[in-house]
Amino acid sequence: MSETKKAISQDRKRTNILHDQELALIAYLVERMPRWVTSNMLTSLGLCGNLLVALLMCLATVWGSWLLLFTPIAFFINWFGDSLDGRLAYYRKKPRKWFGFCLDIVVDWIGIVAIGLGYYAYVQPEWKVVGFIFVVLYGAEMIISQLRYKVTDKYSIDSGILGPTEVRIILALLFCSEFFFPGSMQWFGLVISVILLFSFISDFRKLLAAADERDIALRREQQASN
Repeated sequence: MSETKKAISQDRKRTNILHDQELALIAYLVERMPRWVTSNMLTSLGLCGNLLVALLMCLATVWGSWLLLFTPIAFFINWFGDSLDGRLAYYRKKPRKWFGFCLDIVVDWIGIVAIGLGYYAYVQPEWKVVGFIFVVLYGAEMIISQLRYKVTDKYSIDSGILGPTEVRIILALLFCSEFFFPGSMQWFGLVISVILLFSFISDFRKLLAAADERDIALRREQQASN
């Protein structure tokens, strides 16, 4: 692994299927990023990408679903900003681990809420609850990731072979499918929500098991010290 790849991947464990290709691309980009570009600027850009997704869905309610064909561009903007902000700081040896950690969580949450509201605005009234459920379950997965970090001291943003990058690609394809198959986004939204529900249940069970193991280890340490 190159020095750049080591520098930008030292703070987290990745299991997503596109990890190797994504890491190579990020390493290539951070090495060529202009000096005037800062991590905070990239974080803002990432948020703008998610807000653009929401805006396109809102506009599509008036001007037609053809606007959803531009959502892959918006998701790419989000990926670019969200994936490079912290990596750039590590590459430049100016990491702000906890500041960046807190900022990323809040910004990601705002972006997800915006996309949920865009979905809510676009779909038919009987499907609007799916947008609410999606936001709730995605937020629950975010909470699980933070709790896992607290319990295990290992930070992971992936759920098995799927990470944020794969989720962006899937959502972009699903939104585009709405133009070719009207109404499909509503059903896909329901399917994704069901998947998120089972993923949350599985991750929560694993988290409780890890927490129980840590409690047992702590009790053994206390007994040994006594």
